[in-house]
Amino acid sequence: MTSDEATHPTVLVQVDHRHAQVDELLAPAIEAIWRSGFETFTCCQDLGESNASWVETLPHMAGYVESRRGWALIDFPIDSGLAFLSAVANAGPRDAFYVRMTHWAAPDAWDVMVKPMDVAMRQEHLESQFRLQLLQVSFPAYDLPELTRRLREHAAGHSVAPAPTDWSTVGR
Repeated sequence: MTSDEATHPTVLVQVDHRHAQVDELLAPAIEAIWRSGFETFTCCQDLGESNASWVETLPHMAGYVESRRGWALIDFPIDSGLAFLSAVANAGPRDAFYVRMTHWAAPDAWDVMVKPMDVAMRQEHLESQFRLQLLQVSFPAYDLPELTRRLREHAAGHSVAPAPTDWSTVGR
C-alpha cells in the first residue's frame, strides 16, 4: 500500500495489534523493531527530503535540512529506545557500525537525543510542564540493512559476545 499524503512511498506494516503506513525503506526495520517488542512513535526514511519545504518559510532551517539528507529517524518512548539501542549493539560485532551508533565523534555518528516535551505545546490552556517522553534516533540511511539484520538476530535470541572495539576513528 502507498499513501499519497506522505513525502515518501509507504507500505502497511502490521505486527500483532500494531499497524501503520511506514516509509518503504524503513518498513523492514520497523517490522523488526515491533517483532522485538519495542514501541515507536514516528519514523522517516530521509529527513532532508521530508523537510525540504521548510526552507521556503523557515530559511534558518536550510543548514539543518541539508545536513539531514540521507538520514533516517525513528522516535521511541525513552525506555523502548534504550532497549532498542542495547539490542542492536548486542546483536552484532563491535565494528564501525557499532562505533557510529555509540560514539558522538565517529564519522557519520548516530544522533541520539532525549527530547523534553512541554504538555502546553498541544494544550495551550495548560501551564508548562516538561516531561521526558521521546528518544530520537537519527542515523545514516545506509545503516538500515545492518540495523535490520541485527534486530532480526536479536529477535532470534542471538547475541555477539563483547569484544575489543577499534576506536581509532574517534581518537581513542
